[in-house]
Amino acid sequence: IVSYIAWNTFVGGMKTEHWFLIVLWITMFYVAEKTRKFILAFSIFIVYWIIYDSMRIIPNYEVSPVHIKQPYELEKSLFGIISGGVLLTPNEYFAIHHYPFLDILAGLFYINWVPIPLAFAAYLYVKDKYLFTKFSLVFLIVNIFGFIIYYIYPAAPPWYVQLYGFNLHIGIPGNSAGLSRFDKLIGAPIFQSIYNKNANVLAAMPSLHATYPLIVLFYGIKKGLKKMNLLFVIFMFGIWFSAVYASHHYIIDLIAGVILALILIFSFEKLSEKEFADKKIRNFVKRIS
Repeated sequence: IVSYIAWNTFVGGMKTEHWFLIVLWITMFYVAEKTRKFILAFSIFIVYWIIYDSMRIIPNYEVSPVHIKQPYELEKSLFGIISGGVLLTPNEYFAIHHYPFLDILAGLFYINWVPIPLAFAAYLYVKDKYLFTKFSLVFLIVNIFGFIIYYIYPAAPPWYVQLYGFNLHIGIPGNSAGLSRFDKLIGAPIFQSIYNKNANVLAAMPSLHATYPLIVLFYGIKKGLKKMNLLFVIFMFGIWFSAVYASHHYIIDLIAGVILALILIFSFEKLSEKEFADKKIRNFVKRIS
């Protein structure tokens, strides 16, 4: 805790959400044994958030060249749609052809991008702490590898091209893009407030929006949830469609995210079969049980 405060104070700058996290963690750690075990278990997700939040300190565009035109042209060549005699990316097509029903649907899917995985994690924590630990670790590992790729291959999202073209503009804020239509329909700036705090704007590939629902579905299948897995399938395809429909990701971003998730899920599952890895997982389970 002291190191985290020092890091944010002298390097990143302390914000309200940082103090909230600190107070929450300390309170749950000391208030009771059950809350202590719960916050220790979910510290895996807290580590993810801390790493993500810290990315704002050293933006990826300061580490590697930003790719703007390359993903756009690749998307158009692979998935271009002819509309009015013009070849458009799917994002450009949906920016022209959008409907209130789909705007609401996309917003509802997108707003649950993180809550559904967290709710699923809470369910596993109660029902199956061993599977909870595996799910949580895979979630963290996929994010870490995704963040690393963001620094190796910074890529602009579709909405960036729509607003700024192929020129690089440093320090621009996040943008809710097509999700702004959802905000207007419900009369509340939900996505605007979320994307204004985006820690890394030029980080579209791989799409972590593609990975989260896939990880949930995989471990839902492992848990044998049956009917619930049907909802997870709908959630997954809903997120994937919404990402493209709202101009937050290209289809190639989604494909990259799916490939990343599948490689790391199956690599982790293979590794967890090893005696030393299984022992580490079970030791952690004992600490949170």
